[in-house]
Order: sequence, then C-alpha cells, then structure tokens
Amino acid sequence: MFAAAPAPEVSATQAAILTAYAELIEEVGTDDVSFRLIALRAGVGERTVFRYYPTRTELLLATAAWIDRTIFTRAESESIFDVPIAIREAMEAYDRRPELAYVVAEAELRGVNGSDPAPHREEFDGMLRREVPSLGDEERRGVVAALCHLDSSATWVTMRRELGMSGRDIADAATWAAEAILDPIRGVVGGA
Repeated sequence: MFAAAPAPEVSATQAAILTAYAELIEEVGTDDVSFRLIALRAGVGERTVFRYYPTRTELLLATAAWIDRTIFTRAESESIFDVPIAIREAMEAYDRRPELAYVVAEAELRGVNGSDPAPHREEFDGMLRREVPSLGDEERRGVVAALCHLDSSATWVTMRRELGMSGRDIADAATWAAEAILDPIRGVVGGA
C-alpha cells in the first residue's frame, strides 16, 4: 500500500471546518449543508468558514482533497506486485464511506481539487524500474497508467453507479484487473 501524499498545511481551524463538512456530507449529503451548519459543527463563526473557503466550490474541493489524504490513506507497498491488494483495500474503504468516495471522485473528475489525479504514479513507476528494469519505457508507462486508473475513487464510483456492482464485486474486479495487468511481467522480474 502507499503513503498518503503530504497534506498541505492546514490550521486547526481549517481541519475543524473540513472535518465538520465531511461528517455532514455523510449525514445529509452535499446539497443540504449550509455554511452556518458547518460553522456550528466546527465550533467557529460562519465568517471564519467564508474567510478560508469563500465559495461552496472551494470548500467542496478542499474537503475532497482533505478526505483523500486523511480518510482514504494508505501505507506504502513493498512491491509493485502488492498493488492489487492495495487497490482492493482502497475499493473496500470507498465502499465503507460511499458519500465521501463520491465527493473525492467528483473532485478528481473535475481535475481541480489541487490533488494529483494519479497520486501513486511515481511510486508505481519507481517500483517497476527497480523490480522489472528490463521493462521498456512504453510498456512501463502503460502499466503505470492502467494501475493509476484502477487505483481511484472514480473507478469505484463508475463501477457502483454505471454498472450497479456491489462493493465486493467492485473490489474483486479491480483486484483481478490489476493482477491481469501485472501477470505478463511477473516472469521478467529483475530480468534483463
């Protein structure tokens, strides 16, 4: 599994606001949450919320990035061949907190939440370079891109909404797909 990207520095007040909004999203969704309600839950004044997040969109995007870095965190994988397990665990985490997964996916799909759309790209690339040095650049980029695509809340949301899959089926499908991507290179580990 992977370490979370370093979170941008947030003050205690910002953390309280983001935590409050994340809690309220799970309780009532994103549409029914006013800045006043967030402020009450966070224990701050409504003006304080507006000072940090002047628009609903800014608040939502900041919250999505915060959720991704604090709630959907992962430890570092030791091997590229452990990535399917990390992907399974990510899909299971999204399934346990679906409202938050939808928020993170929405922000990822907009590409404007300040987070990296493929936060584990460098780790995947580095592990492949170390473990399968004979892999060509084009093939390595393809493997990395495919794993990054699978390793996202957007994939979970697509399988849930568009395909109507259950949480267990999503975890199984994502794990199987990651294994299928890695299987062809298992035989060339460390090879020349």
